[in-house]
Amino acid sequence: MLAMNYRGPFRVRADHKPDPVIEHPGDAIIRVTRSCICGSDLHLYHGLVPDTRVGTTFGHEFVGIVEDVGSDVKKLKVGDHVLVPFNVFCGSCFFCQRELYGNCHNTNPQASAVGGIYGYSHTAGGYDGGQAEFVRVPMADVGPTVIPADIHEDDAVLLTDALPTGYQAAEMGDIAEGDTVVVFGAGPVGIFAAKSAWLMGAGRVIVVDHVEYRLDFVRRYAQCEVVNFREVDDMALHIKKMTDWLGADVCIDAVGCEAAGNAMQTITGPYTMIQAGSATALHWCINSVRKGGNVSIVGVYGPTFNAIPIGNALNKGLTLRMNQASVKRHLPRLIEHIQAGRIDPKQIITHRVPLEEVSDAYHIFSSKLDNCIKTVLIPPSARETRVVEATALP
Repeated sequence: MLAMNYRGPFRVRADHKPDPVIEHPGDAIIRVTRSCICGSDLHLYHGLVPDTRVGTTFGHEFVGIVEDVGSDVKKLKVGDHVLVPFNVFCGSCFFCQRELYGNCHNTNPQASAVGGIYGYSHTAGGYDGGQAEFVRVPMADVGPTVIPADIHEDDAVLLTDALPTGYQAAEMGDIAEGDTVVVFGAGPVGIFAAKSAWLMGAGRVIVVDHVEYRLDFVRRYAQCEVVNFREVDDMALHIKKMTDWLGADVCIDAVGCEAAGNAMQTITGPYTMIQAGSATALHWCINSVRKGGNVSIVGVYGPTFNAIPIGNALNKGLTLRMNQASVKRHLPRLIEHIQAGRIDPKQIITHRVPLEEVSDAYHIFSSKLDNCIKTVLIPPSARETRVVEATALP
């Protein structure tokens, strides 16, 4: 099969690899029809995630057709069109029973924190991902969800990670009616976090980034205010000026370990890896939110040390919540929002690229070229599938 092949930092290519096979009676083989490049994939691409092994296939956002199932699979049948949450989870452990699917205790022997994740290095279980023609999906009666007939697959592929993660970011902020919410990061997750904040009753939503085309997009898509941090001397002071000197009620870190905006954080984070990534956005969240406010963190950081102002969080009486998104828990509500027309996820898709051109796709997305917001990869076997362009934004 054709698959994305990681060859080292900033080096990926499309290669032919052996087709996946049923390894356990609970497995399914999915023929991929859509997969995405996620901002989290860029951390792998840039060489920032430990134990990302040469030969790995990335991709934790994918949908496809069930091609084969193991003898124990009861809920799926060959031919079903499914979306697959990025979490690999068992559904029965202590954490899965509490719908903490991102913390499954049985799917990642390499860690006691995060559960398994498709295509995300051996620190997340070593599962090959969906930027390929086929992918093996373990515990297939638990994770995959049959796509409703009235949900377009371009919407469905965004239900595997980006939309649920943005939605959970807003949910963890415990937004009250009328709250002011500041989202740091105007990538796909930040865009969906801003959109979700309105669904949860926010009275004001502000998005912070430094890439003008992304700020312009989120302004139109999520109908929010925007701030370019390159034009601001002191981010926390600027947010306080915008909020009657109180600070925001909720701040969301949708950036993570490659945040720009502070030279020292960048040097000690992505450049020298003294700490587990640049914590610039997290500093801004803690220092911009009001006393007694909420900070929600969905930006990806490493599991080791980060220099953050925890004393400020203590003295301000902040509530900090964070986790990998529990995709399966959010799907019923998000499908309802899509069906009701409250949100149109596929509007953020700006690039549809043949899988054969995956190297160029990563370069475009990583370098923020061609006004790229979200990239979808289409394998050769899915070319005959009709592509419906996203509705143009006003």
